[in-house]
Amino acid sequence: LRGSKSFTAALPGEAERNGHGLAYKSVSVGHLEAAPLSPSRLSLGRASSTATSTAAPEQGRPRDYLVLAIFSCFCPVWPINVVALVFSIMSRNSGQQGDTDGARRLGRMARLLSIVSIVLGTIIIVLYISLSIRGNISF
Repeated sequence: LRGSKSFTAALPGEAERNGHGLAYKSVSVGHLEAAPLSPSRLSLGRASSTATSTAAPEQGRPRDYLVLAIFSCFCPVWPINVVALVFSIMSRNSGQQGDTDGARRLGRMARLLSIVSIVLGTIIIVLYISLSIRGNISF
């Protein structure tokens, strides 16, 4: 069996329709005209192999700050650091589902709450230690 060198390609401006509202034209391999793709068409397609190299996904992947949120749970500001941990987990779930904007927003909130928790926790620990040392020393 010998394969054909012609195929059907969708080109804008053609009179014939294929039943799905898209124009088509039968052309040979050597005479294929490249039609410019709209931005919406580009976003619907799969990424090429050059876009899926090992360094590219790390740039676009939003951070969830899970390690920072877990570290903040050791500080004595319980409601704030637990909420930071919840936001961090929600950020990770959003990133895995493909919602990069939501994952970035939740990740920033987790980072903010974790930093606030660590700062407030450090202040509380320093105040507790200084007051306990001051209370034990008598002159």
